[in-house]
Amino acid sequence: MTSDLLILYLAAFTAGFVDAIVGGGGLIQTPAALVLLPQYSVAQVIGSLKIPAFTGTSLATIQYARRVKLQWSIFIFIALIAFLSAMAGSWALRQMKNDFMKPVILIVLIAVAIYTYSKKDFGTHEEKDHSTFQQLAYGMLIGFIVGFYDGFIGPGAGSFLIIAFISVLGFDFLKASAHAKLVNLATNLGSIVYFASHGLIAYEIALPMAICNGLGGFTGARLAILKGNKFIRVFFLIIVTGTIIRFAYDIIRNWT
Repeated sequence: MTSDLLILYLAAFTAGFVDAIVGGGGLIQTPAALVLLPQYSVAQVIGSLKIPAFTGTSLATIQYARRVKLQWSIFIFIALIAFLSAMAGSWALRQMKNDFMKPVILIVLIAVAIYTYSKKDFGTHEEKDHSTFQQLAYGMLIGFIVGFYDGFIGPGAGSFLIIAFISVLGFDFLKASAHAKLVNLATNLGSIVYFASHGLIAYEIALPMAICNGLGGFTGARLAILKGNKFIRVFFLIIVTGTIIRFAYDIIRNWT
């Protein structure tokens, strides 16, 4: 049991590190927790993981906010929509199975990996001719969709936010990562409010993991800011590839 907890805490640190840079830390943390915590229900595991995810994202957001100029006037509304949408997604998690979404996500991620690899300037600054209202409208739609997904399933939500902010809003990787952390913070908080109010958080597991995840988030954010866009792009490709392999494994295992 002790060795299982050590592995779980290491997974939490790694998830925080990865999530601070490109998102997708849940792809490390969630499978580990589901395997190593069989005594808890799936809803309890997912609910408990929102605590370390929130901690790591909080520290990463603080690091980004000190070094990247955030568009608070727009993203405070986007974050609010994401918060409410995540609560709805967490409610939906208790109502239905979510395995049917994995093939869809797998196809999307393969497309993202191919696009990112082939488009060498993906993630560099590409100004979009959007008005403030258009930025807000697009951003709120992104926050609604990804927020629901994060509350419902979760893993990869940070990566999807980064992709959307780059492709739709024209942000570079660093700016997209910074704003993705802010919105992801809101989605985690929305899920925590829902799961906590229904007694679905195992605090004896969640709190130690939160410390490890927070340390990973702090380290990852500092490294991303230090290394810049090129480093983040390479790291992003690695994580998306890992995500594809993970989802493909789950789908094949369910079919056999």
